[in-house]
Amino acid sequence: MTNDTYKTLESPGSEVLFKEKGSKFFGYAFPVTSEDEVRECLDTIKAQHHSARHWCYAWQLGTEKQRHRANDDGEPSNSAGMPIYGQIQSFELTNVLVIVVRYFGGTKLGVGGLIQAYKTAAQMALEASAVEERTIDTEFLLEFQYKDMSHVMRVIKERNLNLLNQEMGMDCRITVSTRKSEAHLVIPAFEPYYEVKVTPADQD
Repeated sequence: MTNDTYKTLESPGSEVLFKEKGSKFFGYAFPVTSEDEVRECLDTIKAQHHSARHWCYAWQLGTEKQRHRANDDGEPSNSAGMPIYGQIQSFELTNVLVIVVRYFGGTKLGVGGLIQAYKTAAQMALEASAVEERTIDTEFLLEFQYKDMSHVMRVIKERNLNLLNQEMGMDCRITVSTRKSEAHLVIPAFEPYYEVKVTPADQD
């Protein structure tokens, strides 16, 4: 990966099942961009598996400043959440949530057995998901008068900028983006048109 790309999931992965000594471990992987989305996914899985014993999970969010959480949900400390998180790191993913649901089968697995089972279920869930590489983009707000429209649109086309939003009122406001490694080229591209105001947007 270059310094302006990251890997995440294209869409939610397929449900997977790992069995160990009677216990069942259902694994799920979701693309997420916020803790609100994490909670929604957890609520959905908990409703689906309301009679399960444990709903353990780990997530990682952010493209440049990353944050994560691992939750054992009643299993022995670091026997579930961290093995799941370890697989997220192994696959080099972010903006992702992995949930492993356990139904107890009557035989205790011990901490070592649990670590292996949660790790395996998480690995299977991620292997059943489509991974894609995306660019880390920088956004810019362009503010200008109608008379400069043709110049602005030409620069957008020449620099291959992504057009995200247009607001045409008394004057014009257009939001564009480009990959981070090429962001330093955007403001100079508009400098010949001194009445066009270019403002970088805040990034994650």
